[in-house]
Amino acid sequence: MKRLFLLMPLMGAVAACTSLGPKAETPVSLAPTGAGNAEIQPIDPATGEPQHFTEGAKVPVQWWKGFGNADLDALVDQALKTNNDLAAADAALRQAKALAGAAAGDRLPQVDVGYNAQRAQVSNVISPPLADPNQTLYTLHTATASVTFPLDVFGGVASKVKSARAAAAAQAWRTRAAKTTVVANLVLAVVQQAALADQVAAQREAIASARGVLDLLKKRQALGAVGASDIASQETQLATAETALPALERSQLHQQALIAALLGVAPGTALPTLPKLSDLHLPADLPVSVPSVLVAERPDVRAAQAAMQGAAADVGSAIAARLPALSLAANVGGQGETFSQMFAGGNLFWTLIGNAAQPIFHGGQLLNQQRAAKAAFDQSKAQYRASVLQAFVDVSDALAGLSGDGRALDAAARADDASARQLTFTRRQLELGGVGTLDLLNAQSARAQAAAALVVARSSRFADTVALYQALGGGVSAE
Repeated sequence: MKRLFLLMPLMGAVAACTSLGPKAETPVSLAPTGAGNAEIQPIDPATGEPQHFTEGAKVPVQWWKGFGNADLDALVDQALKTNNDLAAADAALRQAKALAGAAAGDRLPQVDVGYNAQRAQVSNVISPPLADPNQTLYTLHTATASVTFPLDVFGGVASKVKSARAAAAAQAWRTRAAKTTVVANLVLAVVQQAALADQVAAQREAIASARGVLDLLKKRQALGAVGASDIASQETQLATAETALPALERSQLHQQALIAALLGVAPGTALPTLPKLSDLHLPADLPVSVPSVLVAERPDVRAAQAAMQGAAADVGSAIAARLPALSLAANVGGQGETFSQMFAGGNLFWTLIGNAAQPIFHGGQLLNQQRAAKAAFDQSKAQYRASVLQAFVDVSDALAGLSGDGRALDAAARADDASARQLTFTRRQLELGGVGTLDLLNAQSARAQAAAALVVARSSRFADTVALYQALGGGVSAE
């Protein structure tokens, strides 16, 4: 046994760590000279909360707290604990880490011990391996210890370890991306649900207004001031308003079901308190990362980079598979008729085996595997570049959306105020007989459209703020 353990440092010293294959260098930067095509200007609408940008700032880890609502914070905390997609991503991450650990074990000596007890009887005509030729019934006890060690001269094992570790790193970034996506989708669903609740309320108000006008017209008809056609026109307006309500209510229920799914519960389950749109506040300070920070913080870009590193290591493994494979093996043990005699003098045995194997002809299999690995590496580089470009597109789109949201909100607020005043004046003029039913119908339609547009304009600022946070990497810790 002592000889065996003395051989282990020798075997470790012989092994080398040469690595074959291409280097997974980050491609030439595709970053724009600025923050994108959108101009970064402060957002200061006359009817909403102002926002300004700080270039070079990082996304807060818990960016959703910037909306200033405890109910939203509680929803996000619950989703991070109970969301099924996150549970699956976490399990995949643990699997990838375990596989990386298993791959690293191939670089170390493999030590095994064994024990065998054999009871046998042989024929007298066969010469037994014992001292007494007349003894045909005997017992043999055998204990062995063996060590095998691959000499990773060309780095094939090291490349496999790098590939496994890169896969674990990629999965870690995918897990962070999953958290970012779940949080962003939940916040967007909450905002959309709140916006739909306001739209439902506005539509119900429009229905009530149309019903009130219809009652007014019926009174005037009794006095002979309007005819049946005016009544029919208003009834059509009322029915149209009532027809739009179920679609809004259905959309609101869909958003509630989506929130339930993101929380990991079945749709229809009682949900925690959902904030109203008026309960949410826009973050006053918004970050805008410089390109180098953006590439470092985007989890999808980092996952693509790790995948590229793994693909480069796979090329090294494919190259090493075509080169000689060297290994050392050692066995030591003892054998005896009784357990205590196994390690007695003269009963010990040992072997030291060196092995070398060179692939000669595999029908082009190994060469094509190397070519396939090289093609996969080229593909991963292209996917990395695409991820970087998509990151800049997402940031540019979010900035452009935020830039237009302020102007759209001001326009929607002015239209809402004007349409409300117009409807009030028109109803009063109708009561006095100064206008016809057509003018009233136009005023009612304009009022309903303006009210809906104002809700959309308000919710769009929240949605585009979430989109900016997500485009900049999401800020959610991978731990």
